[in-house]
Amino acid sequence: MSAATVAEHFEASRQCAEEMFIWLEGPEAAALAHAELEDQLDARGRELLRRMLQDHLSLRAVYEVRMEGVVDSDGVAHGAVETGHRRPLATIFGTVEVQRLAYRHRGHPNLHPADALLNLPTERHSHGLRRLAAVEASRGSFEEAAAALERATGQHVGKRQVENLSARSATDVEEFYATRARTEVDETDILVISADGKGIVMRPDSLREATAKAAAAATNKLTTRLSKGEKRNRKRMAEVGAVYDVTPVPRSPHDVMASKAAEDPPPEAPKANNKWVTASVVEDAAEVVGRLFDEAERRDPGHQRRWVALVDGNNHQIGRIGAEAKARGVEVAIVVDLVHVIEYLWAAAWCFFAEGDTAAEEWVRDRAFSVLEGRAREVASGIRRRATAEGLAKSKRKKADEAARYLKNKAPHLDYPTALSSGWPIATGVIEGACRYLVADRMDITGARWSVKGAEAVLKLRAVRANDDFDDYWRFHLDHERRRVHELRYDEGVLPLVA
Repeated sequence: MSAATVAEHFEASRQCAEEMFIWLEGPEAAALAHAELEDQLDARGRELLRRMLQDHLSLRAVYEVRMEGVVDSDGVAHGAVETGHRRPLATIFGTVEVQRLAYRHRGHPNLHPADALLNLPTERHSHGLRRLAAVEASRGSFEEAAAALERATGQHVGKRQVENLSARSATDVEEFYATRARTEVDETDILVISADGKGIVMRPDSLREATAKAAAAATNKLTTRLSKGEKRNRKRMAEVGAVYDVTPVPRSPHDVMASKAAEDPPPEAPKANNKWVTASVVEDAAEVVGRLFDEAERRDPGHQRRWVALVDGNNHQIGRIGAEAKARGVEVAIVVDLVHVIEYLWAAAWCFFAEGDTAAEEWVRDRAFSVLEGRAREVASGIRRRATAEGLAKSKRKKADEAARYLKNKAPHLDYPTALSSGWPIATGVIEGACRYLVADRMDITGARWSVKGAEAVLKLRAVRANDDFDDYWRFHLDHERRRVHELRYDEGVLPLVA
């Protein structure tokens, strides 16, 4: 094809650019403030880019050469070729038309090798719009995401379309992480696993079966809103997990309990590095814990490092971590978060002290220090003895008994002397933070009621972005889209070669 012929195909683009120059030189533009100029050039610039893309696609259609041996995945040859088959494509610049050859065989769907070369999506919206939808929907509501897309591209994308594009964007997250190469880390660092749960308010048809039955049987005090405690049967638990590395920082109980105003500041708590987070509202705790172990083994396939699991005391989580560790033949030290212990101690303190009594603070501090020294059972016994000695009624001593029971039951996982001397972390701040920024900050938007599909997609996309993996993931996703949408339609998954 001659240069003149190619130039003809970009005449619309050149004309659009020339119109922009003429407008900029004219009186209308000269009368505008800079903000109005920006708005005009933004719109006119997008139209120029849209025409350039359209002209390029039209040129490719002219260049497209008929291929031989186009065979579908059923082994059927598509020997009949028709020209002029068109499809629309909504892009970040505007809607364009893709024209290409169609390879046909009666009774079988048409094949379009040019679609595979362009890696066109099955839906009308381009991968560029899909990427923007994924990013914006993981930041704010689907409605806000649709508005952001329109501001950025000038294209109107409906709220439901944004939700569907986001779900499509998250299709390959698990496989991306399952096939990711090992991260090189310091072999002396501690490998930490942590898990927790956070409820999400769901649409009635997206609740788990038991929760849906409880919700159906519940009665509400008010007709226009849910009262305190009535959201309990409206939620589905999102399981959240984190894996990270920690450089050991040996400490003592005095270091942990030292005042920030002390003359000699204690060493800082061990800091999390290389954080990796995940969340799911579809998978249960066992599946999420399994994925945490997958990530941990990716970092330490030979089980050479010290593995530590930080938990808040949830028995099911502790059981799943223990079962997974046994199945994989790895030793994992399970440590209960100190902050949860202190919360129980504070709850017990108000059984013995008046609200606001400063003596309660000293009492809690002394018992927390004893727990850090490895005397959790003794502290539990002391709390019970004091409640009995003071003759507290059953209702009055309830929180004290709960604290004592918690300390006694969790004592095997309250080996703080070993944890501190070995430099392990003893607080679950990382996973609690993940529950906030992965789940609460997005899923708890006022009035939000989630479908399983929408919630799962947003959780996965927020996790990928939190892990700073979005760009790598997107390349992986587009490669898999090409394979899934196009290559698998051809014999042995191989695209025909251009003649």
